[in-house]
Amino acid sequence: MGLRPYLHVLRIRGLPTSMSLMLLMRMPIISTSVVMTLHVVSELGRGYGAAGLVGTATLLGTAIGAPTIGRMIDRVGLRPVVAVCGGVSCAYWLAASHLPYPVLLVAAFPAGMLVVPAGSISRQVISALVPADRRRTAFSLDQVLIEVGYMLGPVLAIYVSTRYSTSVTLTGMGVAFGVLSLAIWYLDPPVRAPGESSSTREPAPALRAWVSRRFVAALTIAMGAAFVLMGTELAAIAALRASGDVAWTGVVLAAMGLASLLGGLVHGAARRTLSQLTLMTLLVVLTLPVGLVTEPWWLLLLALVPMNLLCAPTLAATAETVSEQVPHTVRGVAMGMQDSATRLGLGLGSPVVGFVLDRASPGWGFVTAAVGGLCFAAAGAALSARARPRRHRTPASAHHV
Repeated sequence: MGLRPYLHVLRIRGLPTSMSLMLLMRMPIISTSVVMTLHVVSELGRGYGAAGLVGTATLLGTAIGAPTIGRMIDRVGLRPVVAVCGGVSCAYWLAASHLPYPVLLVAAFPAGMLVVPAGSISRQVISALVPADRRRTAFSLDQVLIEVGYMLGPVLAIYVSTRYSTSVTLTGMGVAFGVLSLAIWYLDPPVRAPGESSSTREPAPALRAWVSRRFVAALTIAMGAAFVLMGTELAAIAALRASGDVAWTGVVLAAMGLASLLGGLVHGAARRTLSQLTLMTLLVVLTLPVGLVTEPWWLLLLALVPMNLLCAPTLAATAETVSEQVPHTVRGVAMGMQDSATRLGLGLGSPVVGFVLDRASPGWGFVTAAVGGLCFAAAGAALSARARPRRHRTPASAHHV
């Protein structure tokens, strides 16, 4: 195992530029939640509940809109979609600092629906440019870059917000969305491989022809992984507050991100790896005992490292599984459905684990995250097992989860 697989992938023409652009686009997207929370609380004088409503409206809009945006990419191509989504995102974030709270809340839903689908585009470009035998490495690298975005984006946004104001940050994010969307539009990275038809008039197959049990199983497991990750993060913050180690929150969260990044690098470079379902099961198993060691902060950090080593590999395996199971003519909508599943998992993890944390010790938050993830994994395993007898009937279902 070494860096050679990544060097081979990075030599593919157009891929490094595309992935770099998607990283830059993801950074303001990742930062939107924390910046909007700071803006609603500090600039608009509202509470955290009001800020949470804006975040929920944005999340729901994105979850509902992602498959539709993906379908539009399949039907009309990348450039028109990026132009519309980039223009809406640019206008919304430029105007956000000037909007009263009720208008901001109402506008958050359509703005979420039309956010630039950087994650979906990145995975489609990888599927188009990278040979099948190297996609695991490429998807792992993509997930590593997401971890980099999570470590850099919010930190930069918080620095600008506290140094100047959230209005400056919101304006800067609007400019970033506009400039980066224009760059993606100009670059126009391919979302179809050379051997695949590039005609947007080619009829798309019916849903029942490609939405197989294995595909649904992959999305279910992705939802469960997101549930576990969100629940674990909330439980870790609660544990640090309960033990009086809140000052170490940044260190613990950074260590979690670094562990995930390292796990992603190993996953992408390994000659053989585990299936999506196996990775998800291990993620759950390693999350469960964290609740036994919630203090002091350094012991919690050490307990969180093993499960976080599996975060990026599990999500990368999801992207690889989805890309293998769908025809190229519906790749956009399939990637959008993956985004929706992930966001729904995040949206479920926060209130469910938060409900437990309000009524029990932080250790039970980790248990809740693990048990919830286990339920999703069991559902995915059941769907996958039921699909096995039919694996020879449709090519789309011939790949393992």
